[in-house]
Amino acid sequence: MSLDASSNSSSLFERPLLWSPPKGNISRQLIQEKRQVLARRLGTIAQQHACIRLASSLSAEDQVIADIILTDLQRAGHTAIDIFTLETGRLHQETLALLDAVKQKYQYEIKIYQPDPVQVEAYIRRDGLNGFYDSLESRKKCCLIRKIDPLNRALQDADAWITGQRREQSVTRTELEFQEHDGARNIFKYNPLFDWSEAEIWAYVEQYDLPVNVLHYQGYPSIGCEPCTKAVRAGEDPRAGRWWWESRDSKECGLHVSPAPAV
Repeated sequence: MSLDASSNSSSLFERPLLWSPPKGNISRQLIQEKRQVLARRLGTIAQQHACIRLASSLSAEDQVIADIILTDLQRAGHTAIDIFTLETGRLHQETLALLDAVKQKYQYEIKIYQPDPVQVEAYIRRDGLNGFYDSLESRKKCCLIRKIDPLNRALQDADAWITGQRREQSVTRTELEFQEHDGARNIFKYNPLFDWSEAEIWAYVEQYDLPVNVLHYQGYPSIGCEPCTKAVRAGEDPRAGRWWWESRDSKECGLHVSPAPAV
């Protein structure tokens, strides 16, 4: 076999190039300006509400928001914003490790909400441990038990909540606004990163040395429960690895889907 033929043959078995955090040509000054705007947005939210919760999935986006809450806002005396996460029972160990990293960096302990074990057991008996692969209905039941019900408990005494959603993230978020009304819970909902690009998020992470999930450096742009998340190839939709067996248009767990208005 010739050298060229050998090279071509071996290339057939090379692993595909995976997604990696973007390294755009973004100036430090721009990120500083974006940080100032974000701090003002969060400060305004803190002034307008008495009890606010950041729902952190421990994503890079949520780490950016938490960084300002736990530095600028705390120094300014704003204590109305608490941070929590949903520990579904199926998260990657790499995701859980971020809780300790945040505590070490900021001396702050993120509150954890978990699903009702009785409901989890009933689901597993009825649908199986991984029954969410079998149908969209079964998957939504799992998300309801492991994510939506705990979220409702986390927000039951809040008058507003904050997310790390961005317009760029998915086809279901292209019309995202800074402020929304959460009709399901009758409270305000804020998306202060709605107009940030992915490159700006990662420039901030690098510039301010934020702790982030190591899976991001292994091809995971969006990270949820372990059996429902996989790495994606470079150039793929960033949320292609979430619920990867489903249609692109259904890639939401229900946390950010408001009920249809009554007719």
